[in-house]
Amino acid sequence: MFDVVSSSKWPTGFLINPNAEPLDPKWLTEFSKIPAAAVSDCLGRNVGGLGLKPFHGSRPMLGSALTVRVRPGDNLMILKAMQMARPGDVLVIDGSADLTRAVFGGIMRAMALKAGIVGVVINGALRDLDEWQTGELPAYAIGGVHRGPSTDGGGEINVPISCAGMLVMPGDLMIGDGDGVVAASRSELPELLIRCHDLLAREQATLAAIEAGTLDPDRFDAILRAKGCPV
Repeated sequence: MFDVVSSSKWPTGFLINPNAEPLDPKWLTEFSKIPAAAVSDCLGRNVGGLGLKPFHGSRPMLGSALTVRVRPGDNLMILKAMQMARPGDVLVIDGSADLTRAVFGGIMRAMALKAGIVGVVINGALRDLDEWQTGELPAYAIGGVHRGPSTDGGGEINVPISCAGMLVMPGDLMIGDGDGVVAASRSELPELLIRCHDLLAREQATLAAIEAGTLDPDRFDAILRAKGCPV
């Protein structure tokens, strides 16, 4: 049997770090006007969660990431994270995309609402699906299943995680809507906001040109010709 080195403070497989600094409320105000798809485009179109489905309806989600990594099918550290959560936090959970057990359900939903949590994103499964459809708490997950979790651990809180292929750091801005979920690092928010405004302005100009019938008819042929196509 190989020896597994443990931290002198935490047993192997367990770690709880302090919460990240709260996001400046101005970023929540500014990004509340920007769709997740626009943020994704402005981050290079190769970031954001894949396979995450909204289970709550169409209400958008916006908040600061409180990250949790759990053993597949276990929710002990999620329960602990909810005790640490601040109003405006989004729980972002790496459950290894396990769909055999739900790690979040109706009782935990009530706890999250009471704590002021504004969203739940699960790389895994949730349950009590009818309760989520009221729309009060945005919830994104890979799937749903009736089987419940164990509560044994281990897990880690406020560490970098991978959630449905998306890198999430504690304190990242989480943006979610009907298209899915995107995480944005707080360090890139000033420049990202400018790019998003520019993109949305270009989209509005394109829509106006479509409506007016003035969209350049040679636009796509020019792209094809640049690639050597005889059009």
